[in-house]
Amino acid sequence: MDDLFSSATPRAERIRVGIGGWNYAPWRKNFYPEGLVQRRELEYASRHLRAIEINGTYYGAQKAETYGRWAAQTPEGFVFSLKAPRYVTEGKRLAATGKGIDGFVHGGLAEMGDRLGPILWQLPPSRAFDADDLAAFLDLLPRSLNGKPLRHVLEVRHRSFLCEDYVALARSQRIPTVYTDSPEYPNLADLTGDFSYARLMRSADGEPTGYPAAALDAWADRARRWARGEDSEELPHFAAPLAKTEPRDVFIYFISAAKHLNPAAAMALQGLVDRD
Repeated sequence: MDDLFSSATPRAERIRVGIGGWNYAPWRKNFYPEGLVQRRELEYASRHLRAIEINGTYYGAQKAETYGRWAAQTPEGFVFSLKAPRYVTEGKRLAATGKGIDGFVHGGLAEMGDRLGPILWQLPPSRAFDADDLAAFLDLLPRSLNGKPLRHVLEVRHRSFLCEDYVALARSQRIPTVYTDSPEYPNLADLTGDFSYARLMRSADGEPTGYPAAALDAWADRARRWARGEDSEELPHFAAPLAKTEPRDVFIYFISAAKHLNPAAAMALQGLVDRD
């Protein structure tokens, strides 16, 4: 493979930093090399980042061959996170979504093989915490696919989830909760599962890497602590922090905000955590 793609082959590390998607026109001016054809953008991005969160699956499941094609373009050690379809999480009752869940999970995700990372179930801002309904939903999530473990993560966007009862329920099911670093949505950093997942939404113009150096240093420190099985007690918690656990995988994505700078932010943060 030519030198264009060889600068940062991902390694099998616990901490993976990435971005949302790979097709975005402004990245053709500050991330992708001039003249790179669009069909090779995933190939390039996957060799400069360790993970990508796919947003397109939120709007509708893809064909099995599409999942397989995405996986085939990426190197060993790279993973995708997939946002589950909104037709599942926006229904009237989560407890009634079993058919939609199974249709998505068993609709071709196996074609991704070991490139399949966490499946993100994002609840809409209008959905309040209903313990019984949510417990039934979490019970429906398949824990394996073709004999291989599946990883699920939940993103909540209603303030009623900021409570000890929610944390206890998520912990009982060992389902991680997204830490959504957003000025718009509620932020909850309680560790509730076997891996950590953050979506960072504060990149801004005026910083070459989207985030100030001090902010990137702080996130690198949190990522390392999470990977060691420790908590980040300085972030918002709504139950007692957990004692140190076994080492955990960490997924951090730069999403939205000054989106044109998110690849630079992701590569800068990955460089910090790899350096130590």
